[in-house]
Amino acid sequence: MDQQANHFESHIAELNRRVAEIISREKISGLVIHSGQPHRQFLDDLDYPFKVNPHFKAWLPLLDNPHCWLLVNGRDKPQLIFYRPVDFWHKVDELPDAFWIEHVEIKLLSKADKVAELLPNDLTHWAYIGEHLDVAEVLGFKTRNPDAVISYLHYHRASKTLYELTCMRKSNEIAIQGHIAAKNAFFNGGSEFEIQQQYLTATNQGENEVPYGNIIALNENASILHYTKLASQRPDNRYSFLIDAGANFFGYASDITRTYAFEKNIFSELIEAMDRMQLELVAMMRPGIKYVDLHILTHQKIAKILVDFDIVSGDLQGLIEQGITSVFFPHGLGHMLGLQVHDVGGFLHDERGTHIAAPDAHPFLRCTRTLAVNQVLTIEPGLYIIDSLLDGLKQDNRQSQINWKTVDQLRPFGGIRIEDNVIVHVDRNENITRDCGLH
Repeated sequence: MDQQANHFESHIAELNRRVAEIISREKISGLVIHSGQPHRQFLDDLDYPFKVNPHFKAWLPLLDNPHCWLLVNGRDKPQLIFYRPVDFWHKVDELPDAFWIEHVEIKLLSKADKVAELLPNDLTHWAYIGEHLDVAEVLGFKTRNPDAVISYLHYHRASKTLYELTCMRKSNEIAIQGHIAAKNAFFNGGSEFEIQQQYLTATNQGENEVPYGNIIALNENASILHYTKLASQRPDNRYSFLIDAGANFFGYASDITRTYAFEKNIFSELIEAMDRMQLELVAMMRPGIKYVDLHILTHQKIAKILVDFDIVSGDLQGLIEQGITSVFFPHGLGHMLGLQVHDVGGFLHDERGTHIAAPDAHPFLRCTRTLAVNQVLTIEPGLYIIDSLLDGLKQDNRQSQINWKTVDQLRPFGGIRIEDNVIVHVDRNENITRDCGLH
């Protein structure tokens, strides 16, 4: 906690600097950032789990209180309108008493629909930042999520402050405790559901607190890229385990994947080869490198592994050009990470919002940025046996380049993905995940 507190003042100063720059450019008075409000389930009196506006939690680690507002203009101390109702049905949040309160001016709001009394009298030149445009309209905001402001904030959010980096290291530390517990549960014979419970217990985070729905996949389920079913029955045979799971700390996400073989075999050797390849890719990250180039290089490395393990045959470049590597590695190399798992700004060329599209041959790539200092990204190459994609190879002469016997041998294992969270520094890369002890 001390590390976050030590860096928080400079974090707020940097956010103020960004706001001052963009509101001066756009000739607006400031930003009114809405934490959000709950969404009611259809035909029910229950709400969906509340998820705070990322623009709000960029300023304060206040994650679970709807109907809060922040007023920022880049000059004055940010004003926090803190929602604290009179309510005997639910637990009401206590008044904040944390390291960050000295950096904001706090006003209390007891009734959500009375917030206008605490907002500026004239909102003509203030911009609303948030999801609930209907609320903004009722309050009288003429400017709502202006493109120039959003693009500017999203572009610069890729550059993390020291405060943010300490939060992301901590979120990795927490997630790794879960990963270790989940690995042990796998080797001790747990079902997917049981492994999930061990993960949540070890991280001390509920399924609505972790940054995304954990992927806990045994055997062939590891070939389903976003598998979230969590079978409660233990499988008859235990071949493999893929876990893609993170944690939250002060609103900052970690996103980590590991794959394990239950026994020593061709699949365990394939995991070792993928692990070496993943570390090679991490080592190539540096300021000025285009993320797209790293992704394309990954396909070259995947092609070599496919040939080395007698999964396919042919010229390496030809395997890429024919789309064969994309059958085994169909997703992108990774993405930006921060306040959101797939953090914003990954396709932005500049602060004006110029879009850099993913290459036509790699439509699922989630980042096309040029790497720069203090960016945090995931590196997560994968290799899978996905029958729906392999069926496409059977329709033409590419099928002769596939060793279907090896494919059949690997099918019960599903697939492999290895993912670390990496900070780009001036002269080195910081692999947060490995540095925190997960190998």
